[in-house]
Amino acid sequence: MKNIKPLVTLVGAGPGDADLITVKGLKAIQSADVILYDALINEDLLNYAKDECVKVYVGKRAEQLSTDQHQINQLLVDYALTYGHVVRLKGGDPFVFGRGGEELDHVRQYDIPTEVVPGISSSIGLTGLQQIPLTYRGIAESFWVITGATSDGQLSDDLNMAVNSSATVVVLMGYSKLQQIVSLYQEHGRGELPIALIQNGSLPNERIVVGLVDTILAEVQKNLVGVPAIIVLGEVVAKHKDFEKLQEELKLNNLS
Repeated sequence: MKNIKPLVTLVGAGPGDADLITVKGLKAIQSADVILYDALINEDLLNYAKDECVKVYVGKRAEQLSTDQHQINQLLVDYALTYGHVVRLKGGDPFVFGRGGEELDHVRQYDIPTEVVPGISSSIGLTGLQQIPLTYRGIAESFWVITGATSDGQLSDDLNMAVNSSATVVVLMGYSKLQQIVSLYQEHGRGELPIALIQNGSLPNERIVVGLVDTILAEVQKNLVGVPAIIVLGEVVAKHKDFEKLQEELKLNNLS
């Protein structure tokens, strides 16, 4: 009989492009006996797994139905005890709104060893790929990463504090709350603040729109931007190469 050595490794797959996974993450995939993977991971990564590796799709996509989290927690335990090394492959970074902490808490109850391989969060990776600096001397001294909605579906309270800050704000899983976010910033007199939406970041079908809080809803509709997308608010968005063109268009519209 095979000597089973249970192990659960949380691996961050990065924001989408398969090349953005870490070398250590790739090695974990190659050694896995079972991989539980999310909807937003690049499935090309599964090609690096062993032929006999069991691959289990568990969904986990914002605003869509997926496998219940409690069921995923138990699957990690069951597969580890039955097969050995289980890799939980998660989009972005496991600990940035990935519920990785909850999964580790459950697995540890069974005295199963655990490891974590960090991944590039979309909050940092996608803004970097678009050459939007999250911090910039004299403009933004810090950045906030905030979920668009709480577990009960309400707009995050942290946005009520962030709206008064000069920090860059990155909102994950917030597309369905875009109208509310825009209204919040307008109510605080920040309608002229630069904002960007990045959809399918790092992938061939990536789309980005930049604008001002006052104009972004029209830009999103015109450019047909949808989920999955991150929202970036802050003066640093003006560093994007398309923003200068946008400013010229706004000037021409005002003159006319």
